[in-house]
Amino acid sequence: MNTSKLYFWSIVVALAGFLFGFDTVVISGADKQLQLLWGTSDLFHGLVVMSMALWGTVLGAIFGSIPTNKLGRKNTLFWIGVLYVTSAIGSALANDPIVFAIFRFLGGIGVGVSTIAAPSYVSEISPASKRGRLVALYQFNIVFGILMAYISNYFLRDIGEAAWRWMIGVEAFPALLYTLLVLTVPKSPRWLVIYRNNFSKAKEVLARIYPERDSERELSIIVANHEKEDSSESIFQSKYKYPLLLAFFIAFFNQFSGINAFLYYAPRIFEMSGLEESSAFLSSIGIGLINLIFTLIGVALIDKSGRKKLMYIGSVGYIFSLGLVTLAFQLNWPGFYVPVFFFVFIAAHAVGQGAVIWVFISEIFPNHLRANGQSFGSSVHWILAALIPSFIPYLFDSIGAPVVFGIFTLMMVFQLLWVKFYMPETKGQELEFLSENISRKGGNSP
Repeated sequence: MNTSKLYFWSIVVALAGFLFGFDTVVISGADKQLQLLWGTSDLFHGLVVMSMALWGTVLGAIFGSIPTNKLGRKNTLFWIGVLYVTSAIGSALANDPIVFAIFRFLGGIGVGVSTIAAPSYVSEISPASKRGRLVALYQFNIVFGILMAYISNYFLRDIGEAAWRWMIGVEAFPALLYTLLVLTVPKSPRWLVIYRNNFSKAKEVLARIYPERDSERELSIIVANHEKEDSSESIFQSKYKYPLLLAFFIAFFNQFSGINAFLYYAPRIFEMSGLEESSAFLSSIGIGLINLIFTLIGVALIDKSGRKKLMYIGSVGYIFSLGLVTLAFQLNWPGFYVPVFFFVFIAAHAVGQGAVIWVFISEIFPNHLRANGQSFGSSVHWILAALIPSFIPYLFDSIGAPVVFGIFTLMMVFQLLWVKFYMPETKGQELEFLSENISRKGGNSP
């Protein structure tokens, strides 16, 4: 196996995750500045200014399987980079909330499509024994992007009245680098077989990935599986009910942990708990560091311990940490408690849902429906990721932080039960055999 090239290609593609994380969280530093600058209400600020990128992400997630299948994984990843560059520059130069929201919307489309194209691509070039950690590099880059956004916001926060422009616009530099690097990766061999019938090119790519194996044999497995597939099938047919429900619930519970709501409003939440503004920004950096460290742990364990065990660990950590956050706000504990509890929350997310979600969804659908299944799971994820943060400022003001975090805690109890009784283990199985087994037999025994 050509490990160096495999890791290089996976890392380049995973840089789409870095831009995803940076783009999603960088807005948190500009949150209050933008509301003061444009004098918007809490509801308008939450629904339009802060969350328009997430609505773009919803659109990208819903329709992202179309370019991912028709243009190919690689070409789609290139155009994602173009969207990121355009969004960063346009948002930074905007002079009113509507123009700002439009350019943020474009970046959001890039985020949504990347959650389909990037995991699909990496899963399709990876051997079964390394697929978990290679696809999870996408998640690692998401949290690395989140950390860099928090650090960037901290150092740019005091450079003048237009500090928010620099916070938002600096993303253009890594976006341009990613766009150029993605041109160096090969096309997915499975996409070449299924959507182009280009067997010779697929064999060439397989030979580059597995120089020590018989590329003809590797190709024959993909072709044989493809010949059994019906190109007219839909993921909404009854035979795919089980993987469809798996994708729905892992995405549903991911967002009902409150992860995106917290990442968007971390400085605001910390200030609500009693911290000063500068301490709130520093605590946000701490969140980014914890996220990065425990994502590395999750990536290291996902192929050894398996997806299901990591979800158990994450679920228990969620319940413990969110329960304490709820109590801290309800009982008015000193402000420094809330960041500590959120450190535990982020650690639980990074090891569990964060490490598992994109890997798991990319594994459970057959080759010819992978992008469509990824699109469905991503759509559920991003619709909730848009709705929940949109209403957070309003909900904090109307029903209070203790109730909001109490709801998140209860939802994580339900996630623990879902993992126990419904979620199959997928580690170490070739994609062709894994998806066939899940679709035909209703998955492995939990």
